[in-house]
Amino acid sequence: MKKLLGDERRNYILELLRQEGKAITGTELAKRSNVSRQVIVNDMALLKAKNEPIIATSQGYLYLSSNADTTIFEREIASYHTTAQAEDELNILVDAGVTVKNVTIVHPVYGYLTASIMVSSRYDVQQFIQKIKETDSNFLMDLTEGAHLHVISADSEEKLDQAVEQLSKKGYLLSINE
Repeated sequence: MKKLLGDERRNYILELLRQEGKAITGTELAKRSNVSRQVIVNDMALLKAKNEPIIATSQGYLYLSSNADTTIFEREIASYHTTAQAEDELNILVDAGVTVKNVTIVHPVYGYLTASIMVSSRYDVQQFIQKIKETDSNFLMDLTEGAHLHVISADSEEKLDQAVEQLSKKGYLLSINE
């Protein structure tokens, strides 16, 4: 395959992300475009600057297509648990049929720090946890001794309610009194 240049490459990347409908790693996009991964990182910055709905997740780059026929409900929840319980928390959420969009902590120096997660299945959770382990990374909540926020989304309020109820039963929700 020939090396794709500039706008042609960025249009190709956009089309790939739209068609796949799932996250694609920078390495994979680089391979398909016959350029370096760093070129892809730069392309993503340019595409985001043009307001393309692309986010970087732990699984790769994802194009957020807006489906006008589907109403999506969102809720922000406050969680508190140990690092060892992170996978359980995420599995509870995806098992209720919700997507965990991000994690946010309130850092005493830096303020609000948010990272995209975008997990919607046990497979996604497994991949996310595996990447944390493989890279010897820490969870953001480690900076706040377990306290963090998630934005969760689903196609019904009932799924969000179910997710919150299950987290509450496990004692993972941060209460106002804590």
